[in-house]
Amino acid sequence: MYDLQGETVRFDVPHNRLLLLDQTRLPGETVVLALHGLEEMVEAIRALRVRGAPAIGVAAAVGLAVRANESEETDVPAFCEAVRRDAAVLRAARPTAVNLAWALGEMERVLSAGAKRVPDLQRKLTERALELHAADVEICRKIGENGLPLLKNCRAVLTHCNAGRLAAVRYGTALAPVYAAKERGQRLAVYADETRPLLQGARLTAYELHEAGVPVTVLCDNAAAYVLSKGLVQAVLVGADRIAANGDTANKVGTGGLAVLARHYGVPFYVCAPRSTFDFACPCGEGIPIEQRDAREVGSLWFREPLLPEGVGVLNPAFDVTKADLITAFVTEKGVFAPDELSALR
Repeated sequence: MYDLQGETVRFDVPHNRLLLLDQTRLPGETVVLALHGLEEMVEAIRALRVRGAPAIGVAAAVGLAVRANESEETDVPAFCEAVRRDAAVLRAARPTAVNLAWALGEMERVLSAGAKRVPDLQRKLTERALELHAADVEICRKIGENGLPLLKNCRAVLTHCNAGRLAAVRYGTALAPVYAAKERGQRLAVYADETRPLLQGARLTAYELHEAGVPVTVLCDNAAAYVLSKGLVQAVLVGADRIAANGDTANKVGTGGLAVLARHYGVPFYVCAPRSTFDFACPCGEGIPIEQRDAREVGSLWFREPLLPEGVGVLNPAFDVTKADLITAFVTEKGVFAPDELSALR
């Protein structure tokens, strides 16, 4: 078993490999993958072995450094072109999560720094990947600290999908305030939507909260209205995969409907995300590409026999867009911002 040291993504520098917790095997098995090749890195991202916008970004940065360190190119222009080709392949693995493109862009900046030798570029790419890894831990810790005051009168919160430590390197985004509350002795319970069709809430959120000693209750996605109407939670916390300039937010499909319910029942709806998730080049949610996934995830993934009659179509968007006017505030490492205050993050 490879040692992740309590993290989801890790750069094993001495052996030049990307280490990942395979989240498709949870909660039944704990399997750590050691990746070198480009194809297996892309497969890990597409198959959701690593998932969550921050974790995907860090994994891609580390993966690109691993690939660069294994390059046999000695000519600097040829080396840079090979790295950029690999970055383009990784960038196309999942189109919605902006952290993926952002992290790869940060890595590609290294190629423009003017190094005259390939070994120098390899060293700088390794250093930048490690910086992005460390920054994710610190950023998520700050998100937790900034979100904690919003929960001071809360007994329980509701979350959708998984935006905890499994979606980042260590703390996570939406669950970071929950972990911060636990560190300070505040008992805060979590209701977790199961999150169809891949059940990230049931398999991952419930797993990590239970392991951390946080009280967690799983509900079917269509039971959210019941929970909100009965006053069982005092806030909703979700993550994000991309946030447009006006605050429209792409997150796991079902988030938009949850935001509508929260508004109806007067429950604050908070989006917790790092600055890197904001795409200020995208004016509004209409410009966010929505990934469409395999129909088998809906029709047969969890069943021995097909769930649907033969010939029935399936619509399986991985994300939806929550309009900014349904969001109470954005919790970031820079502070808490209302939707009309986001220009301060530019």
